[in-house]
Amino acid sequence: MQKSPMTAQGLQRLEDELRRLKTEDRPAVIRAIAEARAHGDLSENAEYHAARDRQSFIEGRVLELESLISTAEVIDPSTLSGNRVQFGALIKLVDEETDKESSYQIVGVHEANIKEKRLSISSPLAKALIGKEVGDTVSVPAPGGDRTYEILEVIYR
Repeated sequence: MQKSPMTAQGLQRLEDELRRLKTEDRPAVIRAIAEARAHGDLSENAEYHAARDRQSFIEGRVLELESLISTAEVIDPSTLSGNRVQFGALIKLVDEETDKESSYQIVGVHEANIKEKRLSISSPLAKALIGKEVGDTVSVPAPGGDRTYEILEVIYR
């Protein structure tokens, strides 16, 4: 099975979600199913069907998380250094067209969250940045046309 690169924080988030699903959500949905069964006729019992759907989702997510955790390859960015962009790096960029600065950390596919500035290693921007150095310029295809960014800083922490 192929290993999936991930930061320690990303792995911790997955483990926390798995623990919550097993200790809180799963027991709660089992209680909801039992309560809905107590109401009688299951064929027209919306609460029962909703609880069963939720149970199906939880069980599927538990299996998915267990698989992701078992194949995670934790990479500690604090052990890396240099000006070259690698997995785990925090990169400060400037958009050459708008002069707007932004920062992103390159993380594993399953821990990416653009709102939290965590960029998937498989995203077009991350692919363009990997292997580049401070001062390099990268061009990335975007819906409104190519965007060009200059790398201002590469930080490993």
